[in-house]
Amino acid sequence: MILQSKPKLPQRVKNEIKFRELIVKSKLTVAGCFHRIVFTSPELAGFSSQGFDDHVKVFFPPEGGEFIRPSVTDDGIVWGEGPRPLSRDYTPLAFDAELNELTLDFYIHAGGVASMWAEKAGVGDALLIGGPRGSLVVPVDYAFQLYVCDESGLPAVRRRLAALPAHIKPIVLVNSHHAQPLDYLQEFAHAQVEWLDADAIASRISTIEFPETDYFIWLTGEGRDVKQLSDELLENRGLDADYVRAVAYWHHK
Repeated sequence: MILQSKPKLPQRVKNEIKFRELIVKSKLTVAGCFHRIVFTSPELAGFSSQGFDDHVKVFFPPEGGEFIRPSVTDDGIVWGEGPRPLSRDYTPLAFDAELNELTLDFYIHAGGVASMWAEKAGVGDALLIGGPRGSLVVPVDYAFQLYVCDESGLPAVRRRLAALPAHIKPIVLVNSHHAQPLDYLQEFAHAQVEWLDADAIASRISTIEFPETDYFIWLTGEGRDVKQLSDELLENRGLDADYVRAVAYWHHK
């Protein structure tokens, strides 16, 4: 007997591992809490990001120093002598292949190496990115869609909402204790966006009636919160793990 594959499964694709030096073309503050920076570079030729929650590794230059650019060999990634530059993961918000422009949104918060770099960045400044190593390509037409995140996941949610068909009415639950992010998703009238805290999100999810099929659920944020929600959906609610994507974007120390 030939087993039929599941419908509309997310598909993984791999990309060539490549490092690119980018130059700041413009910077804009969005919703009072993100620096939206557009980068340009001829090295962006061939860049690919097919998944809405892809991430690139962003390497920040040392104060007053030069980039330590790694080499990609048959044995893997080889770094030169000296300490590696500090890095963080970021979602490609948009990419224009014709203009070779990549857009990243940097969340503004105290003490973050990326936030501090973005605060000071000006036109002509440079940084280095690596990846994405691969993408999870998720169909856009699931009848029921739920997205759960905190500020760290908002750029991925924004990219996803922009790609959804107009007839899809996703639920978006955002764990945020700040007023400024409320404007970040306001243009997506087709989405039911709710701004809650972690406990309220868990309570809200307990009230949702999930369909038996044709759904997709995306969970991100702090590691323990993500695991708690994932366990609830998979173990207690019996949802299919192939259609529930749970990824910890950060962890409490």
